[in-house]
Amino acid sequence: MPEAHAPRSSPVFRPQSFLSFDFGTRRVGVASGSTLLAQARPLRTVAAEGDARFAAIGRLIEEWQPDALVVGVPFHPDGAPHGNTQRARRFARQLHGRFRLPVHEVDERYTTTEALAEGATDADAAAAALILEQFMRQLARDDDA
Repeated sequence: MPEAHAPRSSPVFRPQSFLSFDFGTRRVGVASGSTLLAQARPLRTVAAEGDARFAAIGRLIEEWQPDALVVGVPFHPDGAPHGNTQRARRFARQLHGRFRLPVHEVDERYTTTEALAEGATDADAAAAALILEQFMRQLARDDDA
């Protein structure tokens, strides 16, 4: 018998919370959000590298207690991967390995450009929020299918 999925209005539905990341080699934007409201909000940008970066992310994970993590993975406009594509995927694997949480990847072409166009004061964190909202829209579409 196929497994039944509870609709969002069902008392069985449990909202999920996420932290999302707009990866950069020098800075990582971070946002939080939940499927309850299907909205994300920018938190901050982590401007650290190596172990200091993961220590700062670990503190955010401890504070926000997300169910899963979401990482934006950039591509060229035609969909072809480039150097940062592989670096972002490596970052996603490192997050999973260090924090043992599910990590979802999202195609994040143009999120920083969009955040800047919207006048964000912290473009990296705003881009992370856009990445998370894109991910939650996809979740909602998958639930409706």
